[in-house]
Amino acid sequence: MTQSVTRKHLFDLPEGVIYLDGNSLGSLPAAVPGHVAGMVADQWGQMLIKGWNDAGWFAQPGRVGDKIAGLIGAPAGSVMAGDTLSIKVYQALAAALRMNPDRRVVLSDSGNFPTDLYMAQGLLDLIGQGHSLRVVEPEAVAEAIDEEVAAVLLTQVDYRTGRRHDMTALTGAAHDAGAVMIWDLAHSAGAFEIDLAGSGCAFAVGCTYKYLNGGPGAPAFIYVRPDLADTAQPALQGWMGHNAPFAFDMDYQPAGGIARMRVGTPPVIQMSALEQALSVWDGVSLADVRAASVALMEQFIAEVEARCPQLTLASPRDPEARGSHVSFRFAEGYAAMQALIDRGVIGDFRAPDIMRFGFTPLYLDDGDITGAVDILADILATEAWRDPKYQVRGAVT
Repeated sequence: MTQSVTRKHLFDLPEGVIYLDGNSLGSLPAAVPGHVAGMVADQWGQMLIKGWNDAGWFAQPGRVGDKIAGLIGAPAGSVMAGDTLSIKVYQALAAALRMNPDRRVVLSDSGNFPTDLYMAQGLLDLIGQGHSLRVVEPEAVAEAIDEEVAAVLLTQVDYRTGRRHDMTALTGAAHDAGAVMIWDLAHSAGAFEIDLAGSGCAFAVGCTYKYLNGGPGAPAFIYVRPDLADTAQPALQGWMGHNAPFAFDMDYQPAGGIARMRVGTPPVIQMSALEQALSVWDGVSLADVRAASVALMEQFIAEVEARCPQLTLASPRDPEARGSHVSFRFAEGYAAMQALIDRGVIGDFRAPDIMRFGFTPLYLDDGDITGAVDILADILATEAWRDPKYQVRGAVT
């Protein structure tokens, strides 16, 4: 099942490494280095400032946004690439609150990525109008959506366990209660099929350095439902989101449509890397990717549970209830993960005890899974993780 979507030849994978961390940072598409080098030499080097027009740098955020739109079930012209995910969360939530000025509650859950909650709390503190951030358990979200809630801000897939929210059901519940729905797709985009248009949500945001393989710090994206795009009010009124940025008016007039969600000058080199990276998805069915991902996850869970009794499954057992990563709990998870990485199997760790493994069928197959579990089982059986060098924690875990 995995062979039909595996495109290992399109990626620059290190020899002897089994990479199970594409849910955190995607692998390097092989065509990206040459493309970026050419862009730097031929466009920046030869065109200089003419590149904004002649090489299409100015239009690039929207062009890349359209490529992303095709991967998240959004129509062309509804997605803009650029900035960071934190900035896009801020933009979406600020616009949502202006759409519901008489309500004072932002609802989220304890499975949300912390930065989303930080950005939300910072925005509410800045507004200073008595708003509060209500955080409930993931299972309690639907019941907590009431007439006090102005906006619901959720990450579709829990970054720790992979637990997956029902986008359609929760968006419907938010709309029934008069709340504005915002989805964070950081662990969804490129992992499985998404139907943003069908869900009816107002806003969605996401990053591109995970399953979309855009590279470290790759630009984020924001989606605005088309019927809202000309009225949504951007909180960050940058000149690139102005209706006529090169008129240099002193007063801000938002651009029409999704372009108003641009802020400052786009990172052209990183945007170029992302644009090229997205080409690996040409002709790929996300339904096939999802089927392959589920097969790999099911194989991994079965082999780990049969051979590594020290670990406890932390992810939902039902594949329909999770994204494309699987997590196991182990009290010495950090050290065990360092030992695993040292032997060429790269996953990652999330406090306090989560060993996390991502499944990216474009460059993983069932042989990789068996090989990874072989090494993991040996590390646990020999307690190789007890080596003092694996106890030292790096700045990034």
